[in-house]
Amino acid sequence: MIDPIANNETRADALRLAIEQFYFGYRAFTAPPDRILDQRGLGRVHHRILYFVGRNQHISVKDLLALLDVSKQALNAPLRQLIEMKLIAMGTAEHDGRVRQLSLTASGSKLEAQLSGTQMKQLQAVFDQVGTDAEAGWHQVMRALTEKGLAPVRTPVLLVANTGLIEKQNQKTHLDGEARK
Repeated sequence: MIDPIANNETRADALRLAIEQFYFGYRAFTAPPDRILDQRGLGRVHHRILYFVGRNQHISVKDLLALLDVSKQALNAPLRQLIEMKLIAMGTAEHDGRVRQLSLTASGSKLEAQLSGTQMKQLQAVFDQVGTDAEAGWHQVMRALTEKGLAPVRTPVLLVANTGLIEKQNQKTHLDGEARK
């Protein structure tokens, strides 16, 4: 295991380095899709919507709001724009006509695949470079960051798998780390 505090770095220096690496890594990770989105007059919020609707076909607007942890007002304009551009279709749920469900159109699927494809290629190249142990460590760090979050906050717990949305619960996370309904 590599010592993150080599060369007599202080813990604060090591943590600041981690922050900087996270920032610059995220910037590099988002740059290719940002260029594609910019050509269409879209931004990162549109990418997040496309990605999660694509991963959860027929997701309700309510569940998308919870997943993205945004207000109706924040989601309204970019979602409406994606619908007007015919990248997302909105329909009603069979079980309840009041529930609005979202799915990608063929052109929305194509754009989402292009955007995510650039990021998947980036991740694959990096994971190939650093090896499976480092990849597993990265997944552990990302999972821990996701689970910790800021407490207390109202956090949607959505488990996304290749088959789509598995489970949804709204839970309140407290400082002690326990989730309560």
